[in-house]
Amino acid sequence: MQNEPTSSLVGEEYEVEVGPVAHGGHCIARTAENQVLFVRHTLPGEKIVARVTEGDADSRFLRADAVRILEPSKDRVEAPCPYAGPGMCGGCDWQHAKPGAQRRLKGEVIAEQLRRLAGLTPEEAGWDGTVMPADGDKLPAGEVPAWRTRVQYAVDAEGRVGLRKHRSHEVQPVDHCLIAAPGVSELGVEKREWPQIAGVEAITATGSNDRQVILTPKPGGRLPLVELDKPVSVLRVDEKDGGVHRVHGRAFVRERADDRTYRVGSGGFWQVHPQAANTLVRAVMQGLLPRKSDTALDLYCGVGLFAGAIGQRIGEKGAVLGIESGKRAVEDARHNLKDLDRVRIEHGKVDQVLPRTGITECDLIVLDPPRAGAGKQVVKHLSSLGARRIAYVACDPAALARDLAYFRDGGYRVRTLRAFDLFPMTHHVECVAILEPVKKDA
Repeated sequence: MQNEPTSSLVGEEYEVEVGPVAHGGHCIARTAENQVLFVRHTLPGEKIVARVTEGDADSRFLRADAVRILEPSKDRVEAPCPYAGPGMCGGCDWQHAKPGAQRRLKGEVIAEQLRRLAGLTPEEAGWDGTVMPADGDKLPAGEVPAWRTRVQYAVDAEGRVGLRKHRSHEVQPVDHCLIAAPGVSELGVEKREWPQIAGVEAITATGSNDRQVILTPKPGGRLPLVELDKPVSVLRVDEKDGGVHRVHGRAFVRERADDRTYRVGSGGFWQVHPQAANTLVRAVMQGLLPRKSDTALDLYCGVGLFAGAIGQRIGEKGAVLGIESGKRAVEDARHNLKDLDRVRIEHGKVDQVLPRTGITECDLIVLDPPRAGAGKQVVKHLSSLGARRIAYVACDPAALARDLAYFRDGGYRVRTLRAFDLFPMTHHVECVAILEPVKKDA
């Protein structure tokens, strides 16, 4: 006997009072029937009409957009971007909030995740509760920092570039992304048509004049002759293996941080905000305080940003081991740090490579895991190495909080936590937690 189909509530509207912010760029409200709504395009304390975008009568929760604002928050502004709003571009979450309010909301999310997943108050985490803007980003309400040095455009059926709608493959065509860095906007990607192309990633380096576009052709599609408004290297994503291959120009861009130049090849990972790399290196080094002759681990090391910073500070008798799973990133890291004999980079997944190294102790650890976090087993292993200080760089407060709880089980406490708004207008936030061993009673 087949189950009865559930009745979809998509399109239903509810007049609700909005509660607290939640992780993910939305706020929590409840219908008169006490069903939970995760509502975008609203702010805590507002009275709104919410229209359901996902869910049915039996769903644990519904997703919704605020389509009419009945009683606005004092933190509300008119969204500067014409593509921000219900049913449009999903790239930004907080265009409708004052900049200071955005940072406060992110702080509330961090605090809630720490409390719920790690059982920590901000005071216990050594955090003053603030989220710091990057240098140059403290702008008046209604102004948008142009910070995104890497923009992944989607292409619609007519060959127009745009950005994905929220939780959708549908493309919102745009003629200008307000948060795109000037070096991206100057390329003129948005002014051209891209027939036979599924995606265009535009990259502008912060440490050089290097610019790059990475084209993903549609199945069987041919590459166009790329003529943009500024000199640019062109790469393509291979349809068969997903690899990124050079078409013309450099296969990498040159980035700059901590007085070093880093080669980042084939669209590899680098912090997107132009101030992010230096901001995070400063926070990590201030937290770790490397000493001469220290031994250190840099896990999920990418192209070697933190390994290079530590390697420059520990002297000839120190040693750094970096571990990275991306093959091209490992090649770049070895190239970037070839002048530092004390730094070695290993290729592979951290949970597999670290046990094989035979390392049983070290002085310092820095880890910058992917959004899912490091996980229980990796944290357990790291906790056994007796490090004097551990720096955890996190792009997701929920993953950070989960891993901090695992570190507590392994005998480490949070000494300090700092939060940085390196993704303005979005719900994303970067944190740096410094951990140290719990002092055992004599």
